[in-house]
Amino acid sequence: MTVIGLDDTDSRERGMCTTYVADTVARRLEAAGASVERTLLVRCNPAVEHKTRGNAALAIHADADVETALDVAGDVVGEAAETDDDRTNPGLVVADDAPEAVPDSIAGFAREAVPDSIAGFAREAVRDHLTRDAAATLVSEVGYRSRGWKNGRGVIGALAAVGAWRAFDDWTAEYITYREPDRWGTERDVDYDSVFEAADEHYPTVWDTVDRTSGEAVCVPRTPGPVLYGIRGDDPSVCRQVADAIGSEPVADARTFVTNQGTDAHLRHGTLQGARGGRSYRLDGTVAAPPETRRGGHVFFPLVDDDAELQCAAFEPTKRFRDRVRALRPGDRLTVCGEVGDGTLKLEKFAVRELNRTELVTPTCPDCNRRMESAGRGQGYRCRDCETTADGKVERRVDRDLELGWYEVPPRARRHIAKPLVRGGFDDTTHPEK
Repeated sequence: MTVIGLDDTDSRERGMCTTYVADTVARRLEAAGASVERTLLVRCNPAVEHKTRGNAALAIHADADVETALDVAGDVVGEAAETDDDRTNPGLVVADDAPEAVPDSIAGFAREAVPDSIAGFAREAVRDHLTRDAAATLVSEVGYRSRGWKNGRGVIGALAAVGAWRAFDDWTAEYITYREPDRWGTERDVDYDSVFEAADEHYPTVWDTVDRTSGEAVCVPRTPGPVLYGIRGDDPSVCRQVADAIGSEPVADARTFVTNQGTDAHLRHGTLQGARGGRSYRLDGTVAAPPETRRGGHVFFPLVDDDAELQCAAFEPTKRFRDRVRALRPGDRLTVCGEVGDGTLKLEKFAVRELNRTELVTPTCPDCNRRMESAGRGQGYRCRDCETTADGKVERRVDRDLELGWYEVPPRARRHIAKPLVRGGFDDTTHPEK
């Protein structure tokens, strides 16, 4: 088995899509007589500075020989990559290794698998920052073949894609359809009623197809490029069923990708004190002050533990999720998930572990039921009419709009790699957004 990794062929402004490049490579290999076992779509660290759009790297697992794979993939990248964009720096890596250690039933031993060092590199590419030099050194050490265009930064993601199948256990699916080339850059012709009907019928096996509250078809991109729509879910056959039920302009090609989307593979466990910028975390803490809505509609609050404080934010594009954040009160105990940057954690989801259900209020006179007044600094409270007194403020139960459990941003604002609550496997009650 040969593993072909590629990355960084698209552009934020000019379009293209690395999944389309991978699909084209796979089709040309099949036309040359090779068999393609699977194609991987690997979302790397969403916080890296040099990402294009979704920071996706791709891998094709095929039985082609290395030279054929290198020639075919190199030709496709050279033709399709948007290298006129200063930020686009494609990379290609070809490995003559099994993606995992698979017993050879004829020879009676396991083929040499993708090494642990490459799997470790893949994990770091999803959770941390890596350099071109580190990738080049590792490619040389393990004897892989590689090519780079311009500064070759895409070799980092390409190498990560090679190691991903060994690195991760949780995989989902995306069925991506592509437009006819002469339609690229034009408005997409999609029957949105059919999108919502198909999404409703197959939810929750298929998720993040639409945002039911905002009425948006999340699966249909707005950027220029070859993708018509992409259907994500846990069962690839059901993703295909949803796609088949959508009315649209002609579909030129389509392919199912195995992907780490919707898995939270980017999150690392940490502490408020140890959280570093450019990485994503799962952190525990307590709300220290009431949430504040600032200019632009962004909502901020401080989270504290015994050692540190960190600002958390729900930004305007998360829309109704901000109401969940505004409902927090000082003393609420949380687990928060999201990317840290510029001293702020950008919330993707949070779990309410404990709610502060009381507040301190000025006492009421037990005789006349009127609110008492301060008797002076440090002297408690008194009722001027009844002469009753109280030593200080008293606790009063507060009705809360939140319940214990997990809350998340809506589908319209969810990162590709973030795990939707509807997928399950969380450690508390969930309140999924649809």
